[in-house]
Amino acid sequence: MKKRKLGNELEVSALGLGCMGLSFGYGPATEKDKAIKLIREAFEQGITFFDSAEAYGPFKNEKLLGEAVAPFRKEVVIATKFGFKEGEPAKGLDSHPERIRKVAEASLKRLNTDVIDLFYQHRVDPDIPIEDVAGTVKDLIKEGKVKYFGLSEAGAQTIRKAHAVQPVNALQSEYSLWWREPEKEIIPTLEELGIGLVPFSPLGKGFLTGKINDKTEFAENDFRNIVPRFNEENRKANQALVDLLGEIAHGMEATPAQVAIAWLLAQKPWIVPIPGTTKSHRLTENIGGAAIELSYTELEKIEAALARIDVQGARYPEQLQQLVGN
Repeated sequence: MKKRKLGNELEVSALGLGCMGLSFGYGPATEKDKAIKLIREAFEQGITFFDSAEAYGPFKNEKLLGEAVAPFRKEVVIATKFGFKEGEPAKGLDSHPERIRKVAEASLKRLNTDVIDLFYQHRVDPDIPIEDVAGTVKDLIKEGKVKYFGLSEAGAQTIRKAHAVQPVNALQSEYSLWWREPEKEIIPTLEELGIGLVPFSPLGKGFLTGKINDKTEFAENDFRNIVPRFNEENRKANQALVDLLGEIAHGMEATPAQVAIAWLLAQKPWIVPIPGTTKSHRLTENIGGAAIELSYTELEKIEAALARIDVQGARYPEQLQQLVGN
């Protein structure tokens, strides 16, 4: 698999693996042995960038990832995150410097590593100046506990303030064919500052695969049950986007998921999507998307078709939307 750079120095595979869904967010956690097997299969197929967080589980995902990559730890990049009280999103935000330090120490142990390659602030904490957050991570970098600094779902002004204190290597935010908001202000800011973009949910939380429709029922503890974009009415309305993607994919002898990933990779050379999956065949399918290079004509065709589609429904319920773009 080809490599890409986040910031000026951090080299990773063009596609990463989002590990959250193995432990949290999309129904029951994957059985440990199967999850470890999937992570190792990803590495064998060229993925060297793995994304976790203390909040996933909480804590379980980091332990899982640490165990899975132990045989080849020095050959991969591990990203994890701080930013919630006691590691639990439901308890609110907490990016006090002492909390960041505590998370770093605990994450190092759970990941069974001596350094965190990329340490993200999971969500911007309005009660703590971003300069203090960046300064704390800067100290952790000096101490050799962290290599690089990242932000997640931060707004342009926050990115600039943080970057002035400690260079930000990556911003992790949602970006896909059905969520293009970052194109307005975020992507130009990242390009100006030389910061990489790590899109999560590059397949629209599964919707762009074409395997979800208005009749699909999610597990009781699946996060999509509370996402407005995934209510039955909006899924029905948004089927037009999936149908379009299917038509384009058919003409290219690819799958809708592969086209969605290829489209993201074609936007900028410093974009590294991190699709998550719990299934081996989906992993292979996603990796296949990274091998597709869309021509200018194909990109123009996609752009023209998308212009005729108005995606329905908010991407987050209101209480979660308040945590992004600050």
